[in-house]
Amino acid sequence: MFRIIVSCDGITPEQWPEAVRDARVEFASRHWHRIIDIRWSGQTLLLTVENDYDARGEALADEFSDTIAAYAPGTPGYSVRIVSVAKTDRSP
Repeated sequence: MFRIIVSCDGITPEQWPEAVRDARVEFASRHWHRIIDIRWSGQTLLLTVENDYDARGEALADEFSDTIAAYAPGTPGYSVRIVSVAKTDRSP
């Protein structure tokens, strides 16, 4: 298993409560990820998941970016990045 953290910068403080809620709802339906945490860190939306296939975090970053684009289409200049990927001892 891999524990992956991705972040999204560029969401305004006014938008973050809705962004957290939208990301939580969207990723709850994606059963290939186990959500660990979704939170606002003051300036950044952070998503932490575990999955058994994304050793570099690129698939999650792409999915997170697509989610932001779908739920906040008017958000200009947001950026998604991979914060960390760590191998865990957990089995799928």
